[in-house]
Amino acid sequence: MEPTSDPQADQELARALGEATGGDERLSAGQLRRIAALAGRSARAAGGRAVASGRWLADVAVDVPAHIPLRDLATLRAHHDGLSGSYLARPLIRNASLASGAVGASTGALAAASQASPATWATLPLELAVETLIVVAVEMKLAGELHEAAGYRVAHDLRAHGPLLARAWSETRGIDPDDLARLVRPGGTGMAAQAASEMLGRSARDQLALQIRRRLMRRAGRNTVTFVPLLAGAVAGGELNRRLTRRFGVDMARTLGIPPP
Repeated sequence: MEPTSDPQADQELARALGEATGGDERLSAGQLRRIAALAGRSARAAGGRAVASGRWLADVAVDVPAHIPLRDLATLRAHHDGLSGSYLARPLIRNASLASGAVGASTGALAAASQASPATWATLPLELAVETLIVVAVEMKLAGELHEAAGYRVAHDLRAHGPLLARAWSETRGIDPDDLARLVRPGGTGMAAQAASEMLGRSARDQLALQIRRRLMRRAGRNTVTFVPLLAGAVAGGELNRRLTRRFGVDMARTLGIPPP
């Protein structure tokens, strides 16, 4: 019988992934090990079929945005010398790209070190999943903060707007204009929350998870370069992540009308 998911394990993993995007420092080995342990627990509960198909990755990714510590526009401007719009988008994209590259380098280095003990090759698929999920969390945070830079408030109520950010990430474009109008309209917070809660219905969530699943599996396929033998894998994985996250950020900023100069 196929195992059933563990909602508590999934939420703990989503929370850890969100927290991993909170600082500008490179993730420590301890943080990576903790996320890997939580991912292993969540994946075992989901079952081999869900993991192999990408359904597990997508289900976790849907829950990640609600736990990301997004900075609002005032905080972003304070952290970036008062910049706004396109000029604020530039450092946000740069910093996210560097963070994404650091994740690829870290997991690539772990994969390289594991060659000393052939038995540990069995852990590589989990490491790949961990890398993919962390990079996705970094990009979802970037998407949210680019919305703030464009003048759309999403940071103040992530529980409500999380599904909207997840969909925006999966489509590499800004949140739907109708939903954005609700966010900025006077008294629109409740309306946006209602729209988001409707997205969390079982049918809507399954459709969103399927959309994210397709994008995730393409991304995970690209990330297999991380596991090129020896340190070359770390270098290649980090550079690939950096470029893909930068491209994602530029495309997202363009759809929001704030392409970096």
